[in-house]
This record gives sequence, C-alpha cells and structure tokens, in this order.
Amino acid sequence: MAPQRFHEQFDHIQRSLPDVPLTMGPDDSAGFLYEKGVVLVRDGEEAGFVEDTVRTHFTETQGLVPDHVRRIGPQAGRTGVTRIRVGDPAEGEDTVPHALRAVREAEDRQGRRLVGRNHVVHIAPVNACPGDEPVPAPRTEPANPAPAEGGYDPGTAVGVLVVDTGLVHDHRSYPLLAHTTGDTQLTETDDHGVLRQYVGHGTFIAGLLAAVAPNTDITVRGTLNDAGAVLESEFGALLFEAVDRDGWPDIISLSAGTPSADHDGLIGLDAFMRELREQRTLLVAAAGNNGCDTPFWPAAYAALPEYADCVLSVGALRADGESGACFTNHGPWVRVHAPGERLTSALTGFVTPVPYVYQHSTYDTCRFGADYPCTCQYPRHTGVLSEGRESTGAKPDQVMFEGLAQWSGTSFATPVAAGLVAARMTAYRERDPRAAGAALLAGATERAEVRGAHVPALRPPTWRPVPAVIPALPA
Repeated sequence: MAPQRFHEQFDHIQRSLPDVPLTMGPDDSAGFLYEKGVVLVRDGEEAGFVEDTVRTHFTETQGLVPDHVRRIGPQAGRTGVTRIRVGDPAEGEDTVPHALRAVREAEDRQGRRLVGRNHVVHIAPVNACPGDEPVPAPRTEPANPAPAEGGYDPGTAVGVLVVDTGLVHDHRSYPLLAHTTGDTQLTETDDHGVLRQYVGHGTFIAGLLAAVAPNTDITVRGTLNDAGAVLESEFGALLFEAVDRDGWPDIISLSAGTPSADHDGLIGLDAFMRELREQRTLLVAAAGNNGCDTPFWPAAYAALPEYADCVLSVGALRADGESGACFTNHGPWVRVHAPGERLTSALTGFVTPVPYVYQHSTYDTCRFGADYPCTCQYPRHTGVLSEGRESTGAKPDQVMFEGLAQWSGTSFATPVAAGLVAARMTAYRERDPRAAGAALLAGATERAEVRGAHVPALRPPTWRPVPAVIPALPA
C-alpha cells in the first residue's frame, strides 16, 4: 500500500463526513477508518456495563480522563446499538484502543465481543481506489458483459436491491435500465459542472445487473449517496430502511464494506444480519479492494457458519479473466470471483455529456505487486498530486462522458455474480435465491488462480475477456 495514496483517500472520506472526527486503525496501520473517541455497543444492560467498566478503567489509569465517558445515543432503535463517548476527539491521542482494552477481560469471560470501533463503511476501502476511476468507453465499444438474451416479464422478474449511490437523472435513456427504479443521485456535479466522485457508481452497477440478467426488477437506493461513505452506527438502520420501503428482495447487491480487527462481524450490523438470516434474501457483497486476505465486512459473513447460506462474497478477476485482479481481496472467506476489471456499462451523460476531472497521478508500479499493467496503474491521468503529495504543476485532465464507461473494482464483480444468480433463477424457475446461489456455486466448474490458489470463477456467457495491455483514452 502506498501511504500517500491512503492519506488522499482519508482526506476525501473526512470531507464527506465533515462533522465526524475520523482516525485510522488499528494502531495507525491504515487498515480501516473509524470514528475517533467513540465506541459502539449493543444497547441495554450491555451498554451500561461497558460504560461503567470504561469509566472505572479510565479513573484508575494515569493519563486517562473519565469525565468524557458517557452514552451519546441513539439509545433505542431497531439496530439495537448505541455510541459511547470515551474521549474528546479534539484532544490528543485517540482513547478508543484504551476503551477496548478495558473491556477485553470481560469479553474473554463471556466468550463474545461487547464493544467495537464505529467503522466507516465505504465503497472504496481506505488504502486504494475503487479499482480505478471510470474512463469513457470508445463510442464503438459495446457493453461488456453484453446484454444476455431473454426478455423482461414483470410477473416472474427477480427482485434485486442495489445498495449504493443512487441513480443518475437520465438513467432510463439507457435501454437496459428501462425497468430500473430507485433514488436519484442528490447532487451529480459541482459548481463547475464536473461529476462528483462516485456519481454514476450505482447506475453502472445496475447496468451490469441488467445486462447479465434482463428479467430483473432492479431498485437502486442512495444509501451511500454521500461520496460512498457512512458510519457503521448508521448503516444498519439505513439497510433496514432500504428493505422496508419495498419489502425484502430476492437479492441484495452491496459493493461497500470495511476491514476490521474483529473476527465475528460488525456490531452495527448485528440486528440486520440476524433478520437477514430469517428471510429468504441472498446478500451478494463485494470482497473489497485492499489487495489483501484480511476479512472485509459484511462480505466476510459468508465464512461464518450461521450466515454461509445467506451471504455470497465476491472477489474480482482481472481483465483477461485468468487470475485475480491486483486490487481484489482474497482468501478462503471469498466464495467466488467474477470479472471485475475494465468492465463496460452505463455511467451518465446519455442526454447531456458530463465532464470528469482526474485528480490523481499515474503510478509507475502496482501498489499490490502485480506484474501486469493493472488498473492501479492504468488508466490514470495527469493529476495535481504526485506520489509524494507535492504539486506537479500540471492541469488535471478532463474527459467527457457520453454514455458508456469502463470501470474496475470488486464493486462491479459483485453485480455480475448477483446477475448470474438472478439469471439462474429465471432459467430454472427457481424462487429461492439462496438455493439458486448454492446451485450456481456447486456447478461452477471454471477456475481462476488468485494469489497461488485455484478458486471458483463465474464468467457470464456474454462477457468478453480483455487483453492485459495498457488501454488508450478514447479520442
């Protein structure tokens, strides 16, 4: 990981959550971001116990101040979590690690976790890009995956909920999205008419889903509309809100998450995951773009026995489909890999061309050690920052989007896998998405090599492998 690149992403997320002091962890390792000076606990007696235990520990420990320790809410709600202030985030060292240590002995006795950090859940993990920035596809280049054969039947269509950034205003001008509904992106451009970061992300994902599985009712919610970032303490409630609006769907496609030092999930998602387990919905979740084997939540719930049948974690294959993309997370907790590098789908600008200004520099080497021209290096554009965070003096590139774009990331492998589950449901008249997902994996005879391991791979019939060469920008 390039530390400078991490700090660029940290600054961007902090700007998207201006009222929340953030820090990195664990112990400044830049593995994830979380709210400074606050811990997350389950509400009720557990919250009271944690509050008292932390206050006592801080009273007895030199250098720690117990005066700040108090619950700051919410103290009721469907998610069953509350935040406890354990320090003044504006003053010095973050006190969250001390609060976690104060409760560790009680956790060991009970055999379960009582307290956790309030993580930032985000489309792009903190150390990297979302694979890369989108680039306009050449006007002669069709969608990839191409639209599969088959029509749309409202009576049998598979319901898919995409939890993402929302839809661009003119998404229905793309024929594949004629049946797609949901939340419109709140603000698409800045004061200069330039696309904001991650605008079009949800639309791109919906286009991939519709291409792989045309017989789908796709709803895109703007849960991650604020530059793709949300606090864990809020995320569970937002997920409940998304499923409550139209009922639990067949499939949820989620391309966001966070690494964590905890190995049993996120406290803020406990209630949602328990209710998911009692439904018939299949959660298809991105494995993350950290290029490591650290579990990424909620995708990593797929490795917990109680959630194995209701969560499908998806990593990304590189452009040629033969191995894992350099940025993809990996490891035994990732159930399957699907194409996720240099896919082509709808972004924005079908009615009016929209510019996108690139702010990042080209990297000479892959941050994850890949030996092919990966999307961590290409496509990149002249930027205002160098690897050393010094001004290059160059004017940022500006390109125009007029329809399709090319984009990379586990964000996009996820809807490809979700679409294949939906397509199987249609083909076999299967009404149980979890059974369809299990059958899809059981029948997956294709393999790919990811970090030396041979893993199951799902490649849509209409997907075209792209040679691993350095692409050129369209004229």
